Amino acid sequence: MGVQMGVFLTYAGMIILIFLIGKIFLWPLKLMLKLAANSLIGGLAILVINAIGTGFGIFIPLNMVSALVVGVLGIPGAVLLLII
Repeated sequence: MGVQMGVFLTYAGMIILIFLIGKIFLWPLKLMLKLAANSLIGGLAILVINAIGTGFGIFIPLNMVSALVVGVLGIPGAVLLLII
């Protein structure tokens, strides 16, 4: 009876360990997906600024860095790129 309980506890411990390791690896993945989604939204914001600003001579080049800046910083990032 003692051996069976030891095997059961080992399996239970391993299942808990697998869940913990999965959670540890899932956190950076969620962060990267959030960063990618914000960059896409930032790129769309730059496209809108470029569409509206062509009449005023305002243009922000659309590249990965500018999309990331607008995606992470939001409206202040767009204003920062307009100032630069």
